[in-house]
Amino acid sequence: MAKAKFRPLHDRVVVKRIEADEKTKGGIIIPDTAQEKPSQGKIVAVGPGGRDESGKLVPLDVKAGDTVLFGKWSGTEVKLDGEDLLIMKESDIMGVLS
Repeated sequence: MAKAKFRPLHDRVVVKRIEADEKTKGGIIIPDTAQEKPSQGKIVAVGPGGRDESGKLVPLDVKAGDTVLFGKWSGTEVKLDGEDLLIMKESDIMGVLS
């Protein structure tokens, strides 16, 4: 079966969370139930951009492959091809890590 292609609309982006470390700096292993969901991820796909008041297309500042920080409760969780992803607006992204 072929992988599904997903293209977000408007100013939305698709983000894959970057998994958090399972150990603390001291070497203590943190169980899955106690771990917080990571608030950084890699952008998988971006929409064409939003429209301003005059109807002109405004492209997004982020691109596929960027590593970004986002809010703890940002986005909508979806599962595509067995992969957990987030769909969120560009405005939910706090910044790009370089």
